[in-house]
Amino acid sequence: MIFELDKLLKGRQVVLASRSPRRQELLKLLFEDFIIAPAKGEETVPEGAKANDVSRLLAIQKCREVAAQYPEALVIGCDTTVIKGDEILGKPADAADAARMLRLLSGSEHKVISGVCVTVDGREESFSVETTVKFRPLTDNEIAAYINTGEPMDKAGAYGIQEKGGLLVSGFNGDFFNVVGLPVEQLAARLDRLLGGEG
Repeated sequence: MIFELDKLLKGRQVVLASRSPRRQELLKLLFEDFIIAPAKGEETVPEGAKANDVSRLLAIQKCREVAAQYPEALVIGCDTTVIKGDEILGKPADAADAARMLRLLSGSEHKVISGVCVTVDGREESFSVETTVKFRPLTDNEIAAYINTGEPMDKAGAYGIQEKGGLLVSGFNGDFFNVVGLPVEQLAARLDRLLGGEG
């Protein structure tokens, strides 16, 4: 069952192919111990890939790269994208770019999609989870003040819902942890099945 995933490992190591401290904290909900081994290869999105599928495709790349180094382990790769319209909002290049993103998100809805890929015992499974987030209208002063905290600069979409960025959000529909960076509920269910649990 999902509360006993550690028992289902049967001696396998768990490897998280991410350096994100947020994902590391969330993975602790599922496993007591795991190795952090971020993928080092360049992220390349296949030409013609739809915005909604980019995070899953990047998660597969990361997972496969790290799984090659840890063939006996359970490897988890993840990537999160923030999408407004047809534009993927990555980490801001600078303060001006962060301000542009926050103005774009102000007073409207956007999608946050986390793609996940898991490999274990030569099997691979990938999936993505989507959450809709709504921002309240933001003033220029609020945007400037938030950027001055430094928080937006290392986050896709220029905000962190689990930190001060949560003050910008008026509501969301879907998995909160998915917006943070790892959809742990869906991941737990998939791992339970892959590892042979009974649900």
